Amino acid sequence: MLLSAETLLEEKRMPIRAKYVHTNLIARDWKRLVRFYRQVFGCEPKGPERDLSAAWLDRVNSVPNARLRGVHLRLPGYGDDAPTLEIFSYDQLIERGLPRANECGFGHIAFAVDNVDEALQAVIAAGGAQWEKLPRRK
Repeated sequence: MLLSAETLLEEKRMPIRAKYVHTNLIARDWKRLVRFYRQVFGCEPKGPERDLSAAWLDRVNSVPNARLRGVHLRLPGYGDDAPTLEIFSYDQLIERGLPRANECGFGHIAFAVDNVDEALQAVIAAGGAQWEKLPRRK
């Protein structure tokens, strides 16, 4: 029997037992993005760097002859069992245009900080940008 979302909310239970584990980011330069998250937010690697290529990988991601490299970074504020950012790069990437705020799909990652101005300066110093200063589509 399938339960509706309303029923689940009313009963305050989940259909399955679940725990948030990671978010996957595909980067042009995974090492650069890892360096950014480590420098600015203090994220630390969890587990070894990965260099993957195999028939099973081709099957699960539907990318023929895929080679995937990267690492998981433990998110700050949660201890050793923290959720991670899984930051990878494929040897062959498909480029796309600049994202739009109202595009379906992944939107952003949010971090709570003590001082927004100091955090913004750290982001900029590590190669990030302020939203209002990002390149825009015409």
